[in-house]
Amino acid sequence: MKGFDNKFKDFPDYILGITQEIWEQRGLATLHHYYAPNIPVRSPGSMVVGNETVIAATMATLAEFPDRQLLGEDVIWSGSPEVGMLSSHRILTTATHLGNGVYGKASGKALKYRVIADCHAINNQINDEWLIRDQGAVVRQLGLDPKDYAQDLIDREGGPENCVQPFTPAIDQLGPYRGQGNQEEFGEKYASILQRIMGAEVSCIQSQYDRACQSEYPGGVSTHSWGPIERFWMGLRASFPSAKFTIDHQIGRQDLLMPPRAAIRFSLQGKHEGWGSFGKPTGADVYVMAAAHVEFGPYGIRREFVVFDETSIWKQILMQTG
Repeated sequence: MKGFDNKFKDFPDYILGITQEIWEQRGLATLHHYYAPNIPVRSPGSMVVGNETVIAATMATLAEFPDRQLLGEDVIWSGSPEVGMLSSHRILTTATHLGNGVYGKASGKALKYRVIADCHAINNQINDEWLIRDQGAVVRQLGLDPKDYAQDLIDREGGPENCVQPFTPAIDQLGPYRGQGNQEEFGEKYASILQRIMGAEVSCIQSQYDRACQSEYPGGVSTHSWGPIERFWMGLRASFPSAKFTIDHQIGRQDLLMPPRAAIRFSLQGKHEGWGSFGKPTGADVYVMAAAHVEFGPYGIRREFVVFDETSIWKQILMQTG
C-alpha cells in the first residue's frame, strides 16, 4: 500500500495490526506515530481533538480494565491508499473491571461489549475518527442502569451546565475526511432498508431479513428472527418519531471468502417526544450517533450489528429535564 508500512499486507491488516499494537501490546507511545497530532475524535459522549487526549483516555481505560482485549470481528472499508481510506472496524471487547475509575470501584466483573470505530487513514496515519461504544452493555454488566449511570455522571461532572457535553453536530470540529463512502450495491441496499424502516415501513423487515437472522443490539442484546428486529427498530424510532434520520456514511463490500457486507453510520436528530425504548416522552432535544454492520445471504440480511450509546442519549435527556 502506497504510503503505508510494508509490514501491513492490506488496509484491514493495518487497522487490525495497529489496534493490537496500541491497545493490547501497550504501545501507547505509537499513538504519536499512528494518530495525527490534531485528530478529531467524535464519540456519543464527547468531542475531543488531539492524540494526547486519546493517549490519556487509553491509559485511564487500561488502568481500570488492565486485561482488556480488542477482537477485530470485521473491517469494512472504502477508498484507496492514494486518496485515503475509511475503515469501519467492528470490535468485540473483553475486559475485567479490576481497577477503580469512571465506572466506580473495582468490581472484578467480566465484560463483553462491541465497538464500531470509523477511521480515516492516509500515509500510515489515522487523521479522523468516529468511535461508538456500547456503553449500555458495559454499565449493565457492572450492575448499573444506563439512565441512573447517566445521572450520576452529570452529578460527578458538576451538573448540567458544567458536565462534559455529549456530541452533537453543533460542537463538531471538521477533520480532513469529507467523503461519504462508496456506492457499492450492498451498501445501497442496506441504506434503502434503513430508510424504509425509519419511514415506518416496518413490514419490509420480513422480506429483507433472513428469518433466522442473528441480531446484536445496544445493551448487549443478542437475538434471532424477525420479532426482536422489529421491536428494536420500532422502539428506537418510536422514542424519536419526528427526528431527522440521516445516513452519514455508507460502505458496501464484496470480498473473497466473505459474505457481501455493508457498514453504515447514521444519526437521528430531534425531540424525545414518543413512548419507546427511552421511556416517557420529555420533549428533550437529542442527537443519536449510531453505526451498523450487516452481512447478506441468499434470503436477505443474515447478521446485523447495531451500536449506539444509551447512556449518552439519557445524558442529553436528563441534562434538559433533571
